[in-house]
Amino acid sequence: MAMLASLGLCAMLLIACAAQPTPSPAVTGLPAHGGFDYQLGGAYPPDPDVSLVVRDRTARPSDGAYSICYINAFQTQPAEQDHWPHDTLLTSDAGPVIDPDWPDEILLDTSSAPKRAAITHLLTAWIEGCAHAGFDGVEFDNLDSFTRSDGALTVDDNLALAARIARIAHDAGLAVGQKNAAEFSPRLRDEADFDFAVAEECAAYGECDAYTKVYGDAVVDIEYTDQLPESFAALCAEEASPRAMILRDRHLVTPDQNGYVYEACQR
Repeated sequence: MAMLASLGLCAMLLIACAAQPTPSPAVTGLPAHGGFDYQLGGAYPPDPDVSLVVRDRTARPSDGAYSICYINAFQTQPAEQDHWPHDTLLTSDAGPVIDPDWPDEILLDTSSAPKRAAITHLLTAWIEGCAHAGFDGVEFDNLDSFTRSDGALTVDDNLALAARIARIAHDAGLAVGQKNAAEFSPRLRDEADFDFAVAEECAAYGECDAYTKVYGDAVVDIEYTDQLPESFAALCAEEASPRAMILRDRHLVTPDQNGYVYEACQR
């Protein structure tokens, strides 16, 4: 009887051990020092003092730098609308719902669990592709798409998708960053487990502290030349500005193109 009990206990332990989830790859946080560059318009060798680079998911990560992979997770990218099943696109009686500032982008329909599952299916391949390519983190753009949906989508719809894809990214070993949507930073951190923020023009719009109060130094910010309320040096000197802040041209062109601008805060 004792032997049978012992065998039963061993069997139970084996089942319990088998049921344990496989540990996720270690997620590495943003570097604490060094500059950064935002290269969505095309990849190029960053300055020697740059330790963090953001590139599109279709590019390779930067050699020798912490690399963040850009994914437009809540709207379609220009010329990629055919990648998305029709029922994942938000439509109205007038047709597809378009981002008014980006007329080549259609909002994705996050309004129901089945639609979010279909969106997640495609995003999973992109997220895991970023990890396989060697990126360290991922940023999810257009978290605030619901504000352009004329009430068809809600913040809770988008947060539900955000939490789902953040788990997938963490399981793939990627740190997860929110893109803009400053006022929702606490919920994205607490409910979706986001790790850092990529802000655009937070100094110009006076909202940097909405990120830094939540993420501390794990905030990077891009200011643009066509939206400077004062000199870039003055923005850098403001107490609320993140440590990692740069000035770029609006179209994020490469150094060999006309209009290229890159300047980093000197601190």
